[in-house]
Amino acid sequence: MKNKYTYVWVSLVILVFGIIVIPKIIDRVQSQSVVKNDRMNMKDNSGKLAFVMLNGKKRRVPTFEFINQDSLVISDKDYQGKVFVAEFFFTSCPSICPIMSKNLVEVQNEFTASDKFGIASFSITPDYDTPTVLKEYAERYGITDLDWNLMTGDQEKIYELANSGFNIFAAEMPESPGGFEHSGLFALIDKNGYIRSRVDDFGNPIVYYRGAITVEQGENDHGEKQQITALIEDIKKLLKE
Repeated sequence: MKNKYTYVWVSLVILVFGIIVIPKIIDRVQSQSVVKNDRMNMKDNSGKLAFVMLNGKKRRVPTFEFINQDSLVISDKDYQGKVFVAEFFFTSCPSICPIMSKNLVEVQNEFTASDKFGIASFSITPDYDTPTVLKEYAERYGITDLDWNLMTGDQEKIYELANSGFNIFAAEMPESPGGFEHSGLFALIDKNGYIRSRVDDFGNPIVYYRGAITVEQGENDHGEKQQITALIEDIKKLLKE
């Protein structure tokens, strides 16, 4: 008899759960609010930004050394003591790179008075993107910050830096526009060389900022919040640390 009443109570609980909770889940899935509001949105993060971890350790920017648009040797040491944004791009990119560059110019213009901020842009087509080509690209897009280096060098080392160092995808893909594919993400690095970010609704670091969302958009095709404003806000936080 006791087991019988237990089964009745369990059945009642399941019934109530089904009546109250399941319709809400269905509504959220149908409206795609699960994807839009939980997985892609970022919390306001009024406090400190999170450290990006790898195997229980804070992830640092890997060492690198390349040539910039002025034919100067630039390494990770040139960014020590600075907050900076890192990206991977190529000047002949017909798709997302122009948007990314325009977004970074917006970021650049926000911090013209700061000598503690910089940008590191690594070309994934270094054979084509010579210092001369990079210089012309910088002039075309209004890149004026002396701490914004557009870098070229050994392609294997650049791809290793992207895919293994930053875990930002870059590869040769003949079927893709321009013959190359990359993720269009921005990495934010603090003054001590650690990769930082705000977190998602689950408290996990978003790791990177989506750089190919137009500045004018409130949302892109996937309903993601415009992240360039968030990036600017987070740079300001790190500059104060």
